[in-house]
Amino acid sequence: MKWIGALLFIGTTTWLGFEWSQNLTKRPKQIRQMKNALQILEAEILYSQLPLQEAFETIAKQIPEPSKTLFKSMSVSMEQRNIEFVTTWEKAVEELINISSLGSNEQEILNQFGRTLGQHDFTQQQKHIQLTISHLERELQDAIDDQNRYSKMAKSLGFLCGLFIVLLLI
Repeated sequence: MKWIGALLFIGTTTWLGFEWSQNLTKRPKQIRQMKNALQILEAEILYSQLPLQEAFETIAKQIPEPSKTLFKSMSVSMEQRNIEFVTTWEKAVEELINISSLGSNEQEILNQFGRTLGQHDFTQQQKHIQLTISHLERELQDAIDDQNRYSKMAKSLGFLCGLFIVLLLI
């Protein structure tokens, strides 16, 4: 019985290490998706001159999950007339953060962007979108560095921590 418990414990900690590694791998991909979504938003605002609700709807059709959730949620929320945009945006961003591998830095960048969205003319709005994209680019580089540095370590650490604890208990 002890051995079965020990193997289950080692298996669980190994699985946790692989989950941590997987989150490190997903984060750069999801940041790229968000950058692409913002580029699409920029095109929709500047060239198509669509209202935000329609732009969000268009973006939600073009990008994959989990980034799709943010724009779909905003599109649905904006159908209601008496909403406060910034509060709704922040709730949608928080929902995105909860279901994705994005971190608190990305949340803050997106929240700052949401405070400026729809508040300026086309030129200023384009500058805010480009600024947000550049902030996300910086976070992307950090995420890639973290992935390269910690991904293999997370897998190994999960297994080794489990093995160490089992050896201590036996």
